[in-house]
Amino acid sequence: MNGMRWILAVIAVAVLACVPWFGSDVVVQFGISTLLLAVLAQGWNIIGGYAGYASFGNSTFFGLGAYGVAIAMVQWNMPFWVGMVFGAVMAVAFAILLGLPVLRLKGHYFAIATLALAQVVAAIVSNIPLFGENIGLVLPPLNNDAMFYEMALALLVAATLTVWWLTRSRFGFGLIAIRENEEGAAVMGVNTTAYKVLAFALSGLFSALAGGIQAYWITFLDPASAFDISLNVKMIIMTVFGGPGTVLGPIVGAFVLSAISEVLSSEITSVASLFFGVVVVAAVVLMPRGLADVVRRFRKSGWHYFAENIRAHKL
Repeated sequence: MNGMRWILAVIAVAVLACVPWFGSDVVVQFGISTLLLAVLAQGWNIIGGYAGYASFGNSTFFGLGAYGVAIAMVQWNMPFWVGMVFGAVMAVAFAILLGLPVLRLKGHYFAIATLALAQVVAAIVSNIPLFGENIGLVLPPLNNDAMFYEMALALLVAATLTVWWLTRSRFGFGLIAIRENEEGAAVMGVNTTAYKVLAFALSGLFSALAGGIQAYWITFLDPASAFDISLNVKMIIMTVFGGPGTVLGPIVGAFVLSAISEVLSSEITSVASLFFGVVVVAAVVLMPRGLADVVRRFRKSGWHYFAENIRAHKL
């Protein structure tokens, strides 16, 4: 069974890799955006789905990664890959330094603390000449959507393999133990502080790399777009919708919700803005563990699965 899953996964990746050669420009551009969102969702899944810490600070790492590429290419005249490394180092260092004090908070205290990060960093960046201040930075254009698509797909594969490794590693088991009962995990010998900080840094790494690709693809960057908190909301919704703490849930959530949102934005613009809010309510009430849990339990429970969740929320 595991062998068949690997074969199907390889086929799926191969099919996706062929999209730039057979799809239209619109499809390829939609694919780049969706793949990057899937990377962000998968990165958030590490800290939110496995460690159980609902971070609203991943958009900060996304922005740092984007600015790493922009600064390297515009201010220093360095190649793209140097900017990717610089942005990733900035994001990981920030995650570690920030994670040590902030990850001592729990629940809504942690969520509120990370929620303010993007605004604080954006305010700081907007006053630093190296970052272009409020004016922003314009990157050299590169009309090669196929390259950006393949980079985004490769990054998604790397993020997914990392999450798959978590499901089979001591580190991943430690994160799950922290999610279920942090005090119990500490008693069992898990270094909860180190595990949480490493998870935060790993989550920040993938967010930063996605931000770097996005910056070069869009070719323009300013504090408002780089540290957009709504991006963090999207990655959380996609993960929760697909199934937090699962390997493929965030990817499914990103692809499904991106496709529906794209259709609504082109057909009924006013409804599209309300779509993600409706999804949050529906996902939390009807399927709090995401589509992955629905697929796993629906055969056994049928429509009673949704009724049980509604009763659990006392609606």
